Amino acid sequence: MQGSANLNIMLKAARKAGRSLVKDFREVENLQVSSKGPGDFVSRADRAAEEILRDALMEARPNYGFLGEEGTVIEGKDPTRRWIVDPLDGTTNFLHGMPHWAVSIALEHKGEIVSGVVYDPAKDEMFYAEKGAGCWLNDSKRLRVSGRNRMIESVFATGVPFAGGKYLPATLQDLARLMPACAGVRRWGAASLDLAYVAAGRYEGYWERGLNSWDIAAGILLVREAGGLVAPIRDGQDVLYDGQVVAAAEPIFDQFAKVIRDRD
Repeated sequence: MQGSANLNIMLKAARKAGRSLVKDFREVENLQVSSKGPGDFVSRADRAAEEILRDALMEARPNYGFLGEEGTVIEGKDPTRRWIVDPLDGTTNFLHGMPHWAVSIALEHKGEIVSGVVYDPAKDEMFYAEKGAGCWLNDSKRLRVSGRNRMIESVFATGVPFAGGKYLPATLQDLARLMPACAGVRRWGAASLDLAYVAAGRYEGYWERGLNSWDIAAGILLVREAGGLVAPIRDGQDVLYDGQVVAAAEPIFDQFAKVIRDRD
């Protein structure tokens, strides 16, 4: 896909941050790790990647705002545009040497995500989309959501809260209803990649509660541009800012969403 200037900036920034993360991933046992809370770790690699992204994106577009997972907030002179960045989604996987983590960059314009990039450096898979231009993988592969329309043939993804998190009871109830009705559920620990995999047709759907905007901003656009549906779990919520999301291919969406929403 021939992307816009903004998308090209995002792709270059993601690759630059990815190269830095891969270097640290090779020496993961030597990383200096501190704890931000139960099960929520931050590393030198995480902070360095956010600095790379901030510098690259703000140098190219100095008037835009910036919101980063590691706490960087910049109020831009242009109040209508903002970068939303997760420099390392899947930090726990990264710190345990598991090659399933990603760099996520979204561009928000007037409250709507218009460009999104999710880069998996370990597998060199670059998922990206712009509003109205489709969803793509690497240089030339156009992505479409799965065409399966039977729950029993479908595989879904979610995140299971750790250490007795607030949403653990709800998630366990979801699993109890969903697992007998489907072909499987995966919990791989990176929300941005879960959404990218829905866009690529690898999963039929994904749901999760208690997310932050940087976890899902880019992935939401990927799914929609691949022909999928994304909605809040409860009516009246805003997916991006309330952090409760259900996403799926259109043929399976209503069946899947009904199972997840039954509790609510």
